[in-house]
Amino acid sequence: MKQNIKSIGIAIAAFSLTLPCAAQERWDLEKCISYAVSHNLTVKQREAARDKSAIDLNTAKWSRLPDLNGNASHSFNFGRSLQANNTYQSINTQSTGFSVSTSIPLFTGLQIPNTIALSKLNLMAAVEDLNKAKEDISIQVASAYLQVLFNQELAKVAEDQVSLSKDMLVQKEAFFKNGKASESEWMEAKARVAQDQLSAVQAGNNLSMALLDLSQLLELPSPDNFDIEAPEVKMDQLEKELTSPTDIYNQAVLTKPAVMAAMYRLQGAAKSIKIAQSAWYPQLSFGAGLSTNYYKVSGRENAQFRTQLRDNFSQYVGVSLSVPIFNRLSTRNRVRSARLDQTTLSWQLEETKKSLYKEIQQAYYNAVNSKTQYYSSETANEAAESSFQLMKEKYVNGKANATEYNEARTNWMKALSDCIQAKYEYLFRTKILDFYKGIPLTLE
Repeated sequence: MKQNIKSIGIAIAAFSLTLPCAAQERWDLEKCISYAVSHNLTVKQREAARDKSAIDLNTAKWSRLPDLNGNASHSFNFGRSLQANNTYQSINTQSTGFSVSTSIPLFTGLQIPNTIALSKLNLMAAVEDLNKAKEDISIQVASAYLQVLFNQELAKVAEDQVSLSKDMLVQKEAFFKNGKASESEWMEAKARVAQDQLSAVQAGNNLSMALLDLSQLLELPSPDNFDIEAPEVKMDQLEKELTSPTDIYNQAVLTKPAVMAAMYRLQGAAKSIKIAQSAWYPQLSFGAGLSTNYYKVSGRENAQFRTQLRDNFSQYVGVSLSVPIFNRLSTRNRVRSARLDQTTLSWQLEETKKSLYKEIQQAYYNAVNSKTQYYSSETANEAAESSFQLMKEKYVNGKANATEYNEARTNWMKALSDCIQAKYEYLFRTKILDFYKGIPLTLE
Protein backbone atom coordinates (compact mmCIF):
# COMPACT_ATOMS: atom_id res chain seq x y z
CA MET A 1 0.00 0.00 0.00
CA LYS A 2 2.82 2.42 0.91
CA GLN A 3 4.56 1.65 -2.36
CA ASN A 4 1.35 2.37 -4.31
CA ILE A 5 0.87 5.69 -2.54
CA LYS A 6 4.51 6.59 -3.20
CA SER A 7 4.17 5.72 -6.90
CA ILE A 8 1.05 7.83 -7.23
CA GLY A 9 2.80 10.71 -5.48
CA ILE A 10 5.66 10.53 -7.99
CA ALA A 11 3.16 10.48 -10.88
CA ILE A 12 1.44 13.56 -9.49
CA ALA A 13 4.77 15.36 -9.12
CA ALA A 14 5.70 14.49 -12.69
CA PHE A 15 2.31 15.60 -13.93
CA SER A 16 2.58 18.91 -12.07
CA LEU A 17 5.63 19.74 -14.16
CA THR A 18 3.50 19.55 -17.29
CA LEU A 19 0.70 21.74 -15.95
CA PRO A 20 0.39 25.32 -17.29
CA CYS A 21 2.51 27.70 -15.27
CA ALA A 22 1.76 31.26 -14.37
CA ALA A 23 3.96 32.57 -17.18
CA GLN A 24 1.88 30.88 -19.83
CA GLU A 25 -0.10 33.09 -22.16
CA ARG A 26 -3.83 32.66 -21.78
CA TRP A 27 -6.02 32.90 -24.87
CA ASP A 28 -9.70 33.77 -24.87
CA LEU A 29 -12.15 32.32 -27.38
CA GLU A 30 -12.03 35.37 -29.65
CA LYS A 31 -8.24 35.21 -29.91
CA CYS A 32 -8.32 31.45 -30.56
CA ILE A 33 -10.81 31.85 -33.40
CA SER A 34 -8.93 34.81 -34.90
CA TYR A 35 -5.61 32.94 -34.81
CA ALA A 36 -7.13 29.77 -36.28
CA VAL A 37 -8.73 31.70 -39.13
CA SER A 38 -5.37 33.33 -39.93
CA HIS A 39 -3.35 30.11 -39.88
CA ASN A 40 -5.69 27.29 -40.88
CA LEU A 41 -4.51 25.58 -44.05
CA THR A 42 -8.01 25.05 -45.45
CA VAL A 43 -8.72 28.76 -45.04
CA LYS A 44 -5.45 29.58 -46.80
CA GLN A 45 -6.45 27.35 -49.72
CA ARG A 46 -9.76 29.18 -49.98
CA GLU A 47 -7.91 32.49 -49.92
CA ALA A 48 -5.75 31.31 -52.82
CA ALA A 49 -8.87 30.28 -54.75
CA ARG A 50 -10.39 33.72 -54.11
CA ASP A 51 -7.23 35.45 -55.34
CA LYS A 52 -7.21 33.31 -58.48
CA SER A 53 -10.84 34.28 -59.18
CA ALA A 54 -9.86 37.94 -58.76
CA ILE A 55 -7.10 37.46 -61.35
CA ASP A 56 -9.56 35.79 -63.75
CA LEU A 57 -11.89 38.78 -63.37
CA ASN A 58 -9.04 41.18 -64.10
CA THR A 59 -8.15 39.19 -67.22
CA ALA A 60 -11.76 39.27 -68.42
CA LYS A 61 -11.97 43.05 -67.98
CA TRP A 62 -8.77 43.68 -69.96
CA SER A 63 -10.02 41.56 -72.88
CA ARG A 64 -11.92 44.62 -74.17
CA LEU A 65 -8.71 46.49 -74.88
CA PRO A 66 -6.76 46.28 -78.14
CA ASP A 67 -3.75 44.04 -78.34
CA LEU A 68 -0.38 45.03 -79.80
CA ASN A 69 2.14 42.62 -81.32
CA GLY A 70 5.56 43.19 -82.85
CA ASN A 71 7.21 40.75 -85.26
CA ALA A 72 10.69 40.45 -86.73
CA SER A 73 11.89 37.73 -89.11
CA HIS A 74 14.89 36.82 -91.24
CA SER A 75 15.03 33.97 -93.75
CA PHE A 76 17.49 32.39 -96.22
CA ASN A 77 16.40 30.80 -99.51
CA PHE A 78 18.61 28.43 -101.55
CA GLY A 79 18.23 26.63 -104.91
CA ARG A 80 16.21 27.18 -108.03
CA SER A 81 13.29 29.58 -107.95
CA LEU A 82 10.86 31.12 -110.41
CA GLN A 83 11.98 34.50 -111.75
CA ALA A 84 10.02 37.45 -113.06
CA ASN A 85 10.61 36.35 -116.71
CA ASN A 86 8.93 33.02 -115.95
CA THR A 87 12.19 31.06 -115.91
CA TYR A 88 13.91 29.14 -113.15
CA GLN A 89 17.32 30.11 -111.88
CA SER A 90 19.52 29.04 -109.01
CA ILE A 91 19.75 32.10 -106.78
CA ASN A 92 20.37 32.51 -103.06
CA THR A 93 18.31 35.19 -101.35
CA GLN A 94 17.85 36.67 -97.88
CA SER A 95 14.88 38.59 -96.56
CA THR A 96 14.26 40.54 -93.37
CA GLY A 97 10.85 41.74 -92.24
CA PHE A 98 9.49 43.92 -89.43
CA SER A 99 5.85 44.47 -88.54
CA VAL A 100 3.60 45.82 -85.78
CA SER A 101 -0.09 44.92 -85.64
CA THR A 102 -3.08 45.55 -83.42
CA SER A 103 -6.64 44.27 -83.28
CA ILE A 104 -9.73 45.45 -81.39
CA PRO A 105 -12.80 43.27 -80.84
CA LEU A 106 -15.85 45.28 -81.88
CA PHE A 107 -18.58 42.69 -81.49
CA THR A 108 -18.21 39.17 -80.08
CA GLY A 109 -21.82 38.17 -79.62
CA LEU A 110 -21.73 39.70 -76.11
CA GLN A 111 -19.16 37.12 -75.09
CA ILE A 112 -16.87 39.62 -73.35
CA PRO A 113 -19.48 41.32 -71.11
CA ASN A 114 -20.93 37.93 -70.16
CA THR A 115 -17.47 36.59 -69.38
CA ILE A 116 -16.83 39.59 -67.13
CA ALA A 117 -20.16 39.06 -65.37
CA LEU A 118 -19.39 35.34 -64.93
CA SER A 119 -15.96 36.15 -63.48
CA LYS A 120 -17.54 38.57 -60.99
CA LEU A 121 -20.00 35.90 -59.84
CA ASN A 122 -17.21 33.34 -59.55
CA LEU A 123 -15.25 35.78 -57.40
CA MET A 124 -18.26 36.37 -55.16
CA ALA A 125 -18.75 32.60 -54.83
CA ALA A 126 -15.06 32.17 -53.96
CA VAL A 127 -15.39 34.82 -51.24
CA GLU A 128 -18.39 32.96 -49.78
CA ASP A 129 -16.42 29.69 -49.90
CA LEU A 130 -13.73 31.45 -47.88
CA ASN A 131 -16.33 32.68 -45.37
CA LYS A 132 -17.71 29.14 -45.09
CA ALA A 133 -14.24 27.79 -44.32
CA LYS A 134 -13.83 30.47 -41.63
CA GLU A 135 -17.19 29.55 -40.12
CA ASP A 136 -16.31 25.85 -40.05
CA ILE A 137 -13.00 26.38 -38.27
CA SER A 138 -14.67 28.83 -35.85
CA ILE A 139 -17.20 26.20 -34.79
CA GLN A 140 -14.48 23.58 -34.40
CA VAL A 141 -12.38 25.91 -32.27
CA ALA A 142 -15.38 26.86 -30.10
CA SER A 143 -16.18 23.18 -29.52
CA ALA A 144 -12.56 22.37 -28.60
CA TYR A 145 -12.40 25.48 -26.38
CA LEU A 146 -15.46 24.41 -24.41
CA GLN A 147 -14.03 20.91 -24.12
CA VAL A 148 -10.96 22.40 -22.44
CA LEU A 149 -13.19 24.36 -20.04
CA PHE A 150 -15.10 21.18 -19.26
CA ASN A 151 -11.90 19.26 -18.48
CA GLN A 152 -10.60 22.17 -16.41
CA GLU A 153 -13.65 21.96 -14.15
CA LEU A 154 -13.37 18.19 -13.88
CA ALA A 155 -9.69 18.53 -12.95
CA LYS A 156 -10.59 21.05 -10.26
CA VAL A 157 -13.30 18.75 -8.90
CA ALA A 158 -10.78 15.90 -8.82
CA GLU A 159 -8.30 18.05 -6.84
CA ASP A 160 -11.06 19.03 -4.42
CA GLN A 161 -11.81 15.36 -3.90
CA VAL A 162 -8.17 14.72 -3.08
CA SER A 163 -8.31 17.46 -0.46
CA LEU A 164 -11.54 16.01 0.95
CA SER A 165 -10.06 12.51 1.11
CA LYS A 166 -6.94 13.81 2.86
CA ASP A 167 -9.10 15.56 5.47
CA MET A 168 -11.01 12.33 6.08
CA LEU A 169 -7.71 10.45 6.34
CA VAL A 170 -6.51 12.86 9.02
CA GLN A 171 -9.73 12.28 10.96
CA LYS A 172 -9.58 8.51 10.62
CA GLU A 173 -5.93 8.49 11.70
CA ALA A 174 -6.82 10.51 14.78
CA PHE A 175 -9.78 8.22 15.55
CA PHE A 176 -7.57 5.15 15.11
CA LYS A 177 -4.99 6.48 17.53
CA ASN A 178 -7.78 7.26 20.02
CA GLY A 179 -9.31 3.85 19.55
CA LYS A 180 -12.47 5.18 17.91
CA ALA A 181 -11.75 3.59 14.51
CA SER A 182 -10.30 0.30 13.42
CA GLU A 183 -7.05 -0.11 11.51
CA SER A 184 -9.00 -1.33 8.47
CA GLU A 185 -10.97 1.92 8.37
CA TRP A 186 -7.71 3.86 8.56
CA MET A 187 -6.18 1.81 5.74
CA GLU A 188 -9.33 2.22 3.68
CA ALA A 189 -9.09 6.01 4.07
CA LYS A 190 -5.49 5.81 2.84
CA ALA A 191 -6.60 3.77 -0.16
CA ARG A 192 -9.29 6.34 -0.94
CA VAL A 193 -6.65 9.12 -0.98
CA ALA A 194 -4.52 7.10 -3.40
CA GLN A 195 -7.48 6.39 -5.68
CA ASP A 196 -8.52 10.06 -5.71
CA GLN A 197 -4.94 11.11 -6.50
CA LEU A 198 -4.94 8.69 -9.42
CA SER A 199 -8.26 10.15 -10.62
CA ALA A 200 -6.77 13.64 -10.37
CA VAL A 201 -3.81 12.56 -12.52
CA GLN A 202 -6.19 11.12 -15.12
CA ALA A 203 -8.27 14.32 -15.08
CA GLY A 204 -5.07 16.32 -15.60
CA ASN A 205 -4.10 14.10 -18.52
CA ASN A 206 -7.52 14.62 -20.08
CA LEU A 207 -7.05 18.37 -19.73
CA SER A 208 -3.64 18.19 -21.40
CA MET A 209 -5.09 16.21 -24.30
CA ALA A 210 -7.92 18.73 -24.69
CA LEU A 211 -5.37 21.56 -24.81
CA LEU A 212 -3.39 19.58 -27.39
CA ASP A 213 -6.47 19.16 -29.60
CA LEU A 214 -7.19 22.88 -29.42
CA SER A 215 -3.57 23.84 -30.16
CA GLN A 216 -3.56 21.58 -33.21
CA LEU A 217 -6.71 23.27 -34.51
CA LEU A 218 -4.90 26.58 -34.11
CA GLU A 219 -1.94 25.18 -36.11
CA LEU A 220 0.38 25.89 -33.17
CA PRO A 221 3.72 24.08 -33.44
CA SER A 222 3.45 22.91 -29.83
CA PRO A 223 0.97 23.15 -26.93
CA ASP A 224 3.80 24.26 -24.61
CA ASN A 225 3.16 27.59 -22.90
CA PHE A 226 -0.41 27.56 -24.20
CA ASP A 227 -3.48 27.85 -22.02
CA ILE A 228 -6.93 29.40 -22.30
CA GLU A 229 -8.71 32.07 -20.36
CA ALA A 230 -11.58 30.61 -18.35
CA PRO A 231 -14.43 33.13 -18.73
CA GLU A 232 -17.21 33.54 -16.24
CA VAL A 233 -20.03 31.59 -17.85
CA LYS A 234 -23.37 33.08 -16.80
CA MET A 235 -25.99 30.48 -17.44
CA ASP A 236 -28.79 32.91 -16.57
CA GLN A 237 -28.07 34.67 -19.87
CA LEU A 238 -29.32 31.54 -21.64
CA GLU A 239 -32.71 31.53 -19.98
CA LYS A 240 -34.33 33.15 -23.01
CA GLU A 241 -36.69 31.18 -25.19
CA LEU A 242 -35.11 29.35 -28.09
CA THR A 243 -35.97 30.69 -31.54
CA SER A 244 -37.89 28.25 -33.72
CA PRO A 245 -35.99 26.46 -36.53
CA THR A 246 -38.14 28.11 -39.21
CA ASP A 247 -37.40 31.62 -37.96
CA ILE A 248 -33.68 30.87 -37.71
CA TYR A 249 -33.68 29.37 -41.21
CA ASN A 250 -35.42 32.42 -42.68
CA GLN A 251 -32.54 34.54 -41.37
CA ALA A 252 -29.74 32.11 -42.19
CA VAL A 253 -30.78 31.38 -45.77
CA LEU A 254 -30.21 35.04 -46.65
CA THR A 255 -26.70 35.28 -45.25
CA LYS A 256 -25.04 31.89 -44.84
CA PRO A 257 -21.96 31.52 -47.09
CA ALA A 258 -22.81 28.02 -48.35
CA VAL A 259 -26.17 29.20 -49.68
CA MET A 260 -24.78 32.42 -51.10
CA ALA A 261 -21.96 30.59 -52.92
CA ALA A 262 -24.43 28.13 -54.47
CA MET A 263 -26.69 31.01 -55.52
CA TYR A 264 -23.83 32.93 -57.19
CA ARG A 265 -22.78 29.80 -59.08
CA LEU A 266 -26.34 29.32 -60.30
CA GLN A 267 -26.41 32.92 -61.53
CA GLY A 268 -23.08 32.29 -63.21
CA ALA A 269 -24.57 29.30 -65.06
CA ALA A 270 -26.95 31.67 -66.87
CA LYS A 271 -23.94 33.71 -68.00
CA SER A 272 -22.20 30.54 -69.17
CA ILE A 273 -25.19 29.77 -71.40
CA LYS A 274 -24.96 33.22 -72.97
CA ILE A 275 -21.22 32.78 -73.50
CA ALA A 276 -21.84 29.51 -75.31
CA GLN A 277 -24.59 31.11 -77.41
CA SER A 278 -22.26 33.94 -78.48
CA ALA A 279 -20.62 31.54 -80.96
CA TRP A 280 -23.83 31.69 -83.04
CA TYR A 281 -23.35 35.42 -83.72
CA PRO A 282 -20.98 37.07 -86.23
CA GLN A 283 -17.64 38.26 -84.86
CA LEU A 284 -16.49 41.74 -85.90
CA SER A 285 -13.01 43.08 -85.24
CA PHE A 286 -10.85 46.01 -86.32
CA GLY A 287 -7.22 45.55 -87.28
CA ALA A 288 -4.28 47.81 -88.18
CA GLY A 289 -0.58 47.34 -88.75
CA LEU A 290 2.75 48.59 -90.01
CA SER A 291 5.34 46.55 -91.91
CA THR A 292 8.56 46.83 -93.94
CA ASN A 293 10.97 44.41 -95.64
CA TYR A 294 14.56 44.08 -96.86
CA TYR A 295 15.63 41.71 -99.69
CA LYS A 296 19.14 40.65 -100.71
CA VAL A 297 19.86 38.56 -103.84
CA SER A 298 23.29 36.94 -104.20
CA GLY A 299 25.29 38.05 -107.21
CA ARG A 300 23.23 41.16 -107.84
CA GLU A 301 23.39 44.76 -106.79
CA ASN A 302 21.00 45.38 -103.90
CA ALA A 303 19.73 48.63 -102.46
CA GLN A 304 20.95 49.60 -99.04
CA PHE A 305 19.23 48.20 -95.96
CA ARG A 306 17.97 51.60 -94.79
CA THR A 307 16.72 52.48 -98.25
CA GLN A 308 14.73 49.28 -98.64
CA LEU A 309 13.17 49.63 -95.21
CA ARG A 310 12.02 53.13 -96.16
CA ASP A 311 10.81 52.20 -99.64
CA ASN A 312 9.05 49.00 -98.55
CA PHE A 313 7.26 50.60 -95.57
CA SER A 314 3.49 49.95 -95.68
CA GLN A 315 0.44 50.39 -93.46
CA TYR A 316 -2.94 48.80 -93.33
CA VAL A 317 -6.25 49.15 -91.55
CA GLY A 318 -9.22 46.90 -91.92
CA VAL A 319 -12.35 45.37 -90.49
CA SER A 320 -12.84 41.63 -90.28
CA LEU A 321 -16.23 39.96 -90.10
CA SER A 322 -16.57 36.26 -89.36
CA VAL A 323 -20.00 34.68 -89.83
CA PRO A 324 -20.51 31.20 -88.36
CA ILE A 325 -22.29 28.92 -90.82
CA PHE A 326 -21.62 25.37 -89.68
CA ASN A 327 -19.23 24.23 -86.94
CA ARG A 328 -20.21 20.56 -86.70
CA LEU A 329 -22.88 21.30 -84.03
CA SER A 330 -20.21 22.13 -81.44
CA THR A 331 -21.92 25.38 -80.43
CA ARG A 332 -25.27 23.69 -80.01
CA ASN A 333 -23.73 21.02 -77.79
CA ARG A 334 -21.88 23.61 -75.71
CA VAL A 335 -25.19 25.42 -75.13
CA ARG A 336 -26.86 22.16 -74.16
CA SER A 337 -24.03 21.33 -71.77
CA ALA A 338 -24.25 24.79 -70.18
CA ARG A 339 -27.98 24.37 -69.63
CA LEU A 340 -27.44 20.99 -68.01
CA ASP A 341 -24.86 22.62 -65.73
CA GLN A 342 -27.46 25.23 -64.82
CA THR A 343 -29.98 22.54 -63.92
CA THR A 344 -27.39 20.73 -61.82
CA LEU A 345 -26.45 23.91 -59.97
CA SER A 346 -30.12 24.69 -59.30
CA TRP A 347 -30.49 21.31 -57.62
CA GLN A 348 -27.28 21.90 -55.70
CA LEU A 349 -28.70 25.19 -54.41
CA GLU A 350 -31.87 23.44 -53.25
CA GLU A 351 -29.80 20.69 -51.64
CA THR A 352 -27.69 23.30 -49.83
CA LYS A 353 -30.82 25.01 -48.50
CA LYS A 354 -32.30 21.71 -47.34
CA SER A 355 -29.04 20.74 -45.66
CA LEU A 356 -28.97 24.11 -43.89
CA TYR A 357 -32.54 23.63 -42.65
CA LYS A 358 -31.72 20.11 -41.42
CA GLU A 359 -28.64 21.42 -39.61
CA ILE A 360 -30.71 24.13 -37.94
CA GLN A 361 -33.40 21.63 -36.95
CA GLN A 362 -30.81 19.31 -35.45
CA ALA A 363 -29.12 22.21 -33.64
CA TYR A 364 -32.49 23.36 -32.27
CA TYR A 365 -33.56 19.99 -30.92
CA ASN A 366 -30.07 19.35 -29.57
CA ALA A 367 -30.36 22.66 -27.73
CA VAL A 368 -33.79 21.73 -26.39
CA ASN A 369 -32.55 18.36 -25.18
CA SER A 370 -29.38 19.79 -23.67
CA LYS A 371 -31.46 22.43 -21.85
CA THR A 372 -33.64 19.72 -20.33
CA GLN A 373 -30.59 17.64 -19.40
CA TYR A 374 -28.91 20.65 -17.82
CA TYR A 375 -31.81 21.45 -15.49
CA SER A 376 -32.29 17.78 -14.64
CA SER A 377 -28.60 17.30 -13.92
CA GLU A 378 -28.60 20.42 -11.72
CA THR A 379 -31.41 18.96 -9.63
CA ALA A 380 -29.71 15.55 -9.48
CA ASN A 381 -26.42 17.15 -8.46
CA GLU A 382 -28.00 19.15 -5.66
CA ALA A 383 -29.76 16.05 -4.36
CA ALA A 384 -26.61 13.91 -4.60
CA GLU A 385 -24.54 16.56 -2.84
CA SER A 386 -27.05 16.86 -0.01
CA SER A 387 -27.13 13.08 0.33
CA PHE A 388 -23.33 12.95 0.45
CA GLN A 389 -23.09 15.65 3.11
CA LEU A 390 -25.53 13.74 5.33
CA MET A 391 -23.64 10.51 4.76
CA LYS A 392 -20.36 12.28 5.48
CA GLU A 393 -21.64 13.38 8.90
CA LYS A 394 -22.82 9.86 9.65
CA TYR A 395 -19.47 8.45 8.57
CA VAL A 396 -17.52 10.89 10.72
CA ASN A 397 -19.71 10.05 13.71
CA GLY A 398 -19.38 6.33 13.09
CA LYS A 399 -23.02 5.84 12.11
CA ALA A 400 -22.18 4.74 8.56
CA ASN A 401 -19.48 2.47 7.19
CA ALA A 402 -16.90 3.22 4.51
CA THR A 403 -18.85 1.40 1.82
CA GLU A 404 -21.90 3.60 2.33
CA TYR A 405 -19.72 6.72 2.42
CA ASN A 406 -17.87 5.80 -0.78
CA GLU A 407 -21.11 4.95 -2.56
CA ALA A 408 -22.66 8.31 -1.64
CA ARG A 409 -19.54 10.15 -2.74
CA THR A 410 -19.34 8.22 -6.03
CA ASN A 411 -22.97 9.08 -6.77
CA TRP A 412 -22.27 12.73 -6.09
CA MET A 413 -19.16 12.74 -8.28
CA LYS A 414 -21.09 11.20 -11.15
CA ALA A 415 -23.94 13.67 -10.73
CA LEU A 416 -21.47 16.58 -10.58
CA SER A 417 -19.64 15.37 -13.68
CA ASP A 418 -22.93 14.96 -15.55
CA CYS A 419 -23.97 18.46 -14.49
CA ILE A 420 -20.74 20.02 -15.73
CA GLN A 421 -20.96 18.17 -19.03
CA ALA A 422 -24.63 19.15 -19.47
CA LYS A 423 -23.77 22.79 -18.74
CA TYR A 424 -21.19 23.05 -21.49
CA GLU A 425 -23.28 21.01 -23.89
CA TYR A 426 -26.20 23.40 -23.33
CA LEU A 427 -23.91 26.41 -23.70
CA PHE A 428 -22.41 25.10 -26.95
CA ARG A 429 -25.76 24.18 -28.50
CA THR A 430 -27.22 27.57 -27.64
CA LYS A 431 -24.23 29.37 -29.15
CA ILE A 432 -24.58 27.31 -32.33
CA LEU A 433 -28.17 28.50 -32.70
CA ASP A 434 -27.02 32.09 -32.24
CA PHE A 435 -24.30 31.48 -34.81
CA TYR A 436 -26.88 30.45 -37.41
CA LYS A 437 -28.63 33.74 -36.70
CA GLY A 438 -25.45 35.64 -37.55
CA ILE A 439 -24.29 36.30 -33.98
CA PRO A 440 -20.50 35.83 -33.60
CA LEU A 441 -19.25 33.02 -31.37
CA THR A 442 -18.47 34.36 -27.92
CA LEU A 443 -18.93 33.24 -24.30
CA GLU A 444 -19.86 36.70 -23.02
